[in-house]
Formats: sequence, C-alpha cells, structure tokens
Amino acid sequence: MEPVLDAGPVRITAPPPVPAPTGGERRTGRERLRVVALGGGHGLAAALTAWRRLTGELTAVVTVADDGGSSGRIRREMPVLPPGDLRMALAALAGEEPRTQEMARLLQHRFGGSGVLAGHPVGNLMLTGLTEMHGGDSVRALGALEQLLAAQGRVLPMAEVPLDLVATVESTDPDDPQDTRRIRGQVAIASTPGRVREIRVSPADPPVPVEVLRAIAAADVISLGPGSWYTSVLPHLLVPRLRQALAEATARVVVVLNLEPQPGETDGFSPEEHLGVLLAHCEGVSLHTVIADAAAVVDRRGLLSAVQGCGAELVLAPVAAPDGAPRHDPQRLAAALASVVGAR
Repeated sequence: MEPVLDAGPVRITAPPPVPAPTGGERRTGRERLRVVALGGGHGLAAALTAWRRLTGELTAVVTVADDGGSSGRIRREMPVLPPGDLRMALAALAGEEPRTQEMARLLQHRFGGSGVLAGHPVGNLMLTGLTEMHGGDSVRALGALEQLLAAQGRVLPMAEVPLDLVATVESTDPDDPQDTRRIRGQVAIASTPGRVREIRVSPADPPVPVEVLRAIAAADVISLGPGSWYTSVLPHLLVPRLRQALAEATARVVVVLNLEPQPGETDGFSPEEHLGVLLAHCEGVSLHTVIADAAAVVDRRGLLSAVQGCGAELVLAPVAAPDGAPRHDPQRLAAALASVVGAR
C-alpha cells in the first residue's frame, strides 16, 4: 500500500512500516533531521517515542508547571524544577540495550507503602539529587541521566524556574454564566469544572535555558502536542522568550492534535476548537502541518477550514492505538510524521 494517498489539501495517510531504532546505528537521509518536541507528560512521551524512530537529533523541551503528586511535593520542599515530566521524557528516550531499558524502568518505578517515600518515582529523586549535586543546574543534572540511559536525544526544561499556571475558568452555574473564577495551579485547573477562558504563567517572563533557544534556532522540525492542551502544550507559547524563539525559527512546525477532549480542561472541544485555542496564543508563530487522527475527526470540513485559515496543511491519519484506547500509537504516529517531514 502506498504510504500517502493525496486528497488535495487533505492528505490521508496509511502508515507504512517504520523500522524501530537500534542503539548504535548511523542515521542518514531524513534521519539527520533536527527535531525539537515541545510538551509534557504522557503526550510528550508518545511524541518522543514516535520521533526517535525517525531521527537521532531529537530535543525534548518539557513543561515545568506540574504541582501535583510527587513533583508537587518535591517542588514545595526543594528549590528545584518539578521533575516528573522531565523524568518521563528521559525514560521515553532511553537506549535500547537491556541495561539502559532496566535503568529506564527504575526511573519510572514508584515506591510503595505508606511512608514518606510512598508514591515517589525513583527517577524524581535521582533528578532532584543530581540537581542539588550540580548546584541547582537542572540542565547538567539531566545530562548526567542522559548518559546513564544512553538517551537517544536530549531533554531540557522550558524554563529555568518552576512555573505556576493561572487560569480564568468559566462558571458552570446556569443562573450566572458570565461569572468566572481564577484558578491557580496545574492540578487545580485540570480538576475544576468549566471551560478555561484564559491562561497565563507565573512568573510572566521566566528565564529560558540558552540550550533551548539554540535547539529551536537550529531545528528543522518543531512539534507541539499531543498532551494536556492547557497545561502541557500551551505553556510553551505563554513564555515570551520561548514564543519569540519559535516565531523566529525557520523550522517546519507540526501540531499533533489530541484524540479526544480531556475532562476538566477541554470538555466538549472539537479538533478545530483545540486548534483555535492554540492559534489564539501563537502570536507570530507559524504552523505548517496539523496531524489529526482520521477516526477522531467528525467535521472534516470544519477542521480543514480552520487549518487552511492559518495557512497550514492538514494530514488525517490513523494515529490512535489499534486497540481503541485513547492514546497515540508510536509506530502509527511515526508513520504520519514521516509523511510530512520531507518538505516545507
């Protein structure tokens, strides 16, 4: 089967087989693409798992606004970045050798029981300890773990300081629909009923690691999504220095839309509404390609109109897990990405 069936401006892709990466192979052709993937959590991990099938020049730029669970406990007790999303990105890039895969599993392992360590992933504590050893330098700490994991890419924080998200959320009271609430914190925003009307970061203009700015400037491709739209994807566009770097980049910008709305953040959102929210925060950042799961799009004309309105190309492809679970399948997503990274 041909990998791409051209249907005018909408390219509907049938995924060709994509070879799994091997630890020491030399990458050639399109595999020399320099890719920067922005996001956080499970969505970014899925994107990284897909991208690493296509390139060894891969940099993850990770949100640092998590304030729940182990990350929340650590950032309240220590002057460090919340480590959870960074840990997940590291695990997604771990080398293929049995030793490095075992190390990745160790990073993800959570302590059981009911003591003070209960619920902490080992990797969160390792990254926190390394950051302290390196005088608070999170980039050096991440580099040390990348070496331990023989990582097939690099992981960087989107900011040098922990961020708080502050959202204006619409009322769910039918008697006062114009009322809004200001909600602070990633966990609170995700669990508060009502649509998010506005979101910002605090501090408003945090410092961005120079390594992030260099990676964006040198990138051939930059990807946004999938992931929690307001708390993992949009924050990258809310940091002025990061948004300016994205606006000045010469890279192809690829957006991967979510498979379904996320309760508490994007309840009832269609794919085109997800895109509309993103576009409202771009402020000079050009989008070139939007990838959506073919089965998840009900109104193809509506999504196509939204995509064409921002001058981008729409690619509809089967990127969801074949078992019906609401998650992206790495091999299918890699095939969709491979079909669009060959030309601007």
